[in-house]
Amino acid sequence: MDKTDRKILMLLKENARAPYSEIAQQVALSSPAVKERITKLEDLGIIEKYTIHINHHKMGKSVTAFILFETVNCQAFREFCSKQQIVLKYYRIAGHYSYLVKVVAENMAHLEDFIDETMRFGTPSTHIVFSSAVNDSL
Repeated sequence: MDKTDRKILMLLKENARAPYSEIAQQVALSSPAVKERITKLEDLGIIEKYTIHINHHKMGKSVTAFILFETVNCQAFREFCSKQQIVLKYYRIAGHYSYLVKVVAENMAHLEDFIDETMRFGTPSTHIVFSSAVNDSL
């Protein structure tokens, strides 16, 4: 993977639907060369999938939080999180806590209800997000 491949990845990260011709202009290659490079990146597993960015605020979900969990029943906790629409992602982590969970809730009451449900799995430590400097795909 070279500098051009990295630039192509950054352009696709900004707009995964960008036409090859548009990317080609920005990396000074032909459209077929860009297509070939993207196909190679897909074949190597560097590009795993193409996705969308959802504006949760416009969907009525105005509260984002990260919740750290100290839990002993990891399997049950993972199963629970996998079924919750409020959960965007969860990570198994090392250290004092077992999991880091990213959630988006409609409001504080919705978040509180979720936290109340999770208390059967262990002790939560909730951190409300005020703003985000970088948007990710979730």
